[in-house]
Amino acid sequence: MLDPSRVWKAGRDFGRDELLRAVKGRRFLTQTGILDELNLAGIAALLRGRGRMTPSMTVRFHAANSPHRTALIDAQTGRSFSFAEFDITVDRSVRMLERLGVRPGDPVLVMLENSAEFMFLQLAIGRLGGSAVSVSWRSTAPELAYLFENSQARAVFFTAGRADVVREALAASRHAVSGRVVRVGVHASEFPSYEELLSGVSDRVVVDEAASEDASFVIYTSGTTGKPKGAVRKFDRHSTLQILGFLAETPFRIGQRHLAVCPLYHATAFAFVGISLLLGNTVVLLDFEPASFLAALERYRIHHTAVVPTQLFRTLELGVEAVRATDTSSLVAMFTGGAPLSGVLASRIMEAYGDKLFNFYGATETGFVTLAKPHDLRVAPGTIGRVIPGNDVRLLDDAGRPVAEGEAGELYVKSGNLVTGYYANRGATNEAMREGYFSVGDLARKDARGYLFIEGRKRDMIISGGVNVYPREVEAVMAEFPSVGDVAVVGLPDPEWGERVHAFVEPRVGETIDERALLEFCRTRLSGPKRPRGVTVLDVLPRNPTGKILKRELRELADGSHRGSVADSASEGRSP
Repeated sequence: MLDPSRVWKAGRDFGRDELLRAVKGRRFLTQTGILDELNLAGIAALLRGRGRMTPSMTVRFHAANSPHRTALIDAQTGRSFSFAEFDITVDRSVRMLERLGVRPGDPVLVMLENSAEFMFLQLAIGRLGGSAVSVSWRSTAPELAYLFENSQARAVFFTAGRADVVREALAASRHAVSGRVVRVGVHASEFPSYEELLSGVSDRVVVDEAASEDASFVIYTSGTTGKPKGAVRKFDRHSTLQILGFLAETPFRIGQRHLAVCPLYHATAFAFVGISLLLGNTVVLLDFEPASFLAALERYRIHHTAVVPTQLFRTLELGVEAVRATDTSSLVAMFTGGAPLSGVLASRIMEAYGDKLFNFYGATETGFVTLAKPHDLRVAPGTIGRVIPGNDVRLLDDAGRPVAEGEAGELYVKSGNLVTGYYANRGATNEAMREGYFSVGDLARKDARGYLFIEGRKRDMIISGGVNVYPREVEAVMAEFPSVGDVAVVGLPDPEWGERVHAFVEPRVGETIDERALLEFCRTRLSGPKRPRGVTVLDVLPRNPTGKILKRELRELADGSHRGSVADSASEGRSP
């Protein structure tokens, strides 16, 4: 028998969520300008879609409301697509998937570079009710074989230039997808072509959005510490509320232009592209290269872009004069995340581009959690900002107890935008959860003003002589040294202290680093256990395609690092 109190509570919570959604929805429509441009065709599309805000449905809405507005520009090829053309191509791609034998709930693996085809396929898989599995087009054959098996992909779409890798992965994989492996592009091979398959589908086909609860996106984490895990994300009313809460804190408006330069298989890039399409923005797709990035900002009169700090650092290496010589007057926001942003780098970026920098914290698994606006980055250098409404954040010690103000704890998040878990990996899902809160292993602290600061990864914390050392604190100090472009701090085994602090540094372009002067600089600013015991200069720090520094590779270099490193002789034999 139903418990009346539980029924009442469930009804109350549902009513509260719907009311909140309605209030936020109206504010969103008014603030962004969509309400002013809403017409009868757009209203009819919203009603047919029952108010759902999946990426596929937002394209359908704008195709009805403003069909001739440009949705996509592929800067690599010069092709452009209106919202009407975009919507039609997604419908045709759905029919093409059905002819391949893909059904609602089926995983479809997409291994493509940034391109219009990536977007068509991602949205078509969602419209069909399948699971779009995004993976790096740079994947090696062993990595790809693992992804075939782990995702249990029903079909595979890959960039044509990677045919040899796909062929090798298929031979090594125990999961059969033969007959449903499709190349995208003109390179000749035995695999069928997406373009040819699509040409056999009529332009007049119209597909209803699947209502299947199985529809999702699966984004594989970068795997910097082991095998990547597939984070499963669905689009429901709770995730919609989170996105609206984020947008309320930003200068996003209808009809703007967004430059997408991060890989679309990564959560950050796809999230901002999805938000841009939600607003009827034009998305410009471009592979990142510093000079072409600056040129695109000017040529396409870009309003906002999402990048990792490393990419902005690369543009500064062209010279502040080159940045200032670029007409960026249309730019209202540069969003950065996915890797630490030092206070020094944030200041340099804002000096070159103006106060248009927004630093956010989030993860594939959590969505957007915090946001630092330009003013925040000025008054609290290095901050990831304050918690975005709709998120509940806890900083906990190893026993699960809240840490005191100013102390570092593991960052746990609870919101309506959490992933449903890791695909086919219940153990990893359970390990990341604590009482409904999710952690990706980051350590953070909160100051008296409510600003949050990332201290590093829990697995990267260094324990030297029994003292906890947080790499981010050391890295922030070393980033202030004039010739240091970027820095990564790791713990190396030490027979006396357990671990010792070691720094790997990348110099700014055209400069050299005096290692002994750098160590002396640290000695005057860091207490004993935090001071690096050695420093290694590398031309370039190793990073994955999304800009994260690979500390695992740095530790692997450590055995031979002393041949090219300088030790802090003043600290030898001293207590940490």
